[in-house]
Parts: sequence; structure tokens; C-alpha cells
Amino acid sequence: MALTPPTPFDDAPVPAPPSVAAPPPRPAPGAPPLPTQADISREIAARHTAAERERAAGAPATDHPVRDFAPYRSSTARHPRRPPVEIDHRADPEAVELGGPAFGVTDVSDLDADLTRQHAGEPLGERITVTGRVLDRTGRPVRGQLVEIWQANAAGRYAHRRDRHPAPLDPHFTGVGRCLTDDTGRYAFTTIKPGAYPWRNHHNAWRPAHIHFSFFGSAFTQRLITQMYFPGDPLFPYDPILGSVTDPAARARLVAAYDHELTVPERSLGYRWDVVLDGPSATWIEEGR
Repeated sequence: MALTPPTPFDDAPVPAPPSVAAPPPRPAPGAPPLPTQADISREIAARHTAAERERAAGAPATDHPVRDFAPYRSSTARHPRRPPVEIDHRADPEAVELGGPAFGVTDVSDLDADLTRQHAGEPLGERITVTGRVLDRTGRPVRGQLVEIWQANAAGRYAHRRDRHPAPLDPHFTGVGRCLTDDTGRYAFTTIKPGAYPWRNHHNAWRPAHIHFSFFGSAFTQRLITQMYFPGDPLFPYDPILGSVTDPAARARLVAAYDHELTVPERSLGYRWDVVLDGPSATWIEEGR
């Protein structure tokens, strides 16, 4: 089955003027002025402070980032406001297909998990290995889990027609991969470290380097999506998407750890990122996004 990169949607890179000291883009007539990074940073800090007070007062822990996180501008305008609709498979027999199995072992090859070998030449950038275990709340491995990833290339551009960021495309890198977890719940990918890129949330907005992860259960309706980040990224404090996770411990669980034991000599640097699907230590997902 051919892999095609999913649409990066609202956090996709956008064109930037060639000038280094570019002025803020002019809003359309009648439109509110575009917020600055200082505006967004103040809003993030205020939401984090409020969340810290709520935790100190004994508020129950939340399972997902809030859908109406104001600094993440586009999320507030498009997030679902109604509960999910339950499908009656007896009234709609075709709905049974939604509960069908996902991929089997024969559908996923080793080449799918090595994004550096999917084309005729070597991709540009820093080659990395990303691996970890997918676990349930009790620490048991989740076996046979379909794991998919998609990402920008080393220049911070997605191989997608909606990405108009004037960074170079890499003809030898598509940025999409998949694998199945083994009996210990382990997944592994070889890829290129993605670059940061600008987006339209506010003036001079940049996304930290990240890889999108998708986890399927036994059906396509059982899908969780999140993002993995890299340690020490200076853009962390400025990103409202990562900032929408107001619990510092939960934010930290979205950041991979460099692991020299996973580094492949003369080939790739190693990162470890374990994922917990539910429970109090669950990896935060983009629920409802």
C-alpha cells in the first residue's frame, strides 16, 4: 500500500518574505491585528498559572489538552463543541466496516519503517533512529499496534501540495512511515531529524522540530494522534500547541530522550520515546483535533 503524507493542516509551514527583518503581515481590512509572540507568550503563561492553581486546589487531572486553548488560535475556531455521535451498527450495516481490522503483518514491510531508504538516493539531514515501547496503564506491552509517523524534512517542509513554505523539498525524502509493534510493544523508525518551520498562528510563529505519531488499535476508529519533540529545543516556550499541555510533567512526556546506546555507529543518532496509551501517566494526545 502506497504511503501518502497526511495534510499538515493548520500548523503547516507558510511562505515567508526573503527579508530577514520582515514586518508583521498586514491583516485583511476589518480583521483584528495579528498577535505578536509576546502576546501569545503572555497568554500561555496565564493559562499555565491558572492550571497550576487548579491543581494545587485539588482539581482532577485532565486527560487531554483543552480544545479551546486561546493561544492556539485556529484550534479555538474549529474544535468540536458537541459530543461524539454513536453509530448504531444495526441501523447502518455499513458501519460494521468501521470496526474491521487494521493492517496485518504482511501489509507492513521493513522499508516502511526506514524513511531514509524509500527513494533512490540518500535524503539530506541528520539521520536519527527513534524507538520506544507502546504500553497500557499497567505497563504491559501493546502488541501488534500499527504506528504511523509523518514529518517535515530537514529544512522544515512537508512533501505536501498545501505546504508553500519556501524551504527546499528533498526528492529523496517523503516523510511518512509505519511499523507494527513487536511482542514487547516496541516500535522503531529510522528517519531524518525534521527542521523547525513558520506557521500562521501569530507574527513570527515557529513550530519546534517534531514528529507526528498515530497509533491504531484493532480498528481505524481506535486512533490516537500526538507529537514527539526533541530535547533542548529553544522554541518550546514559544509554541502554543505544546503549551496547550498545561501540566509540566505531561509536557515532559512528549519530549524524547537522547540515548547513546541506541545510536548506530556512523549511521544515526538514537532517541527513545515510550508511549503510554491510558491511565495517569498517559502520553497526551490531540483528542478532538
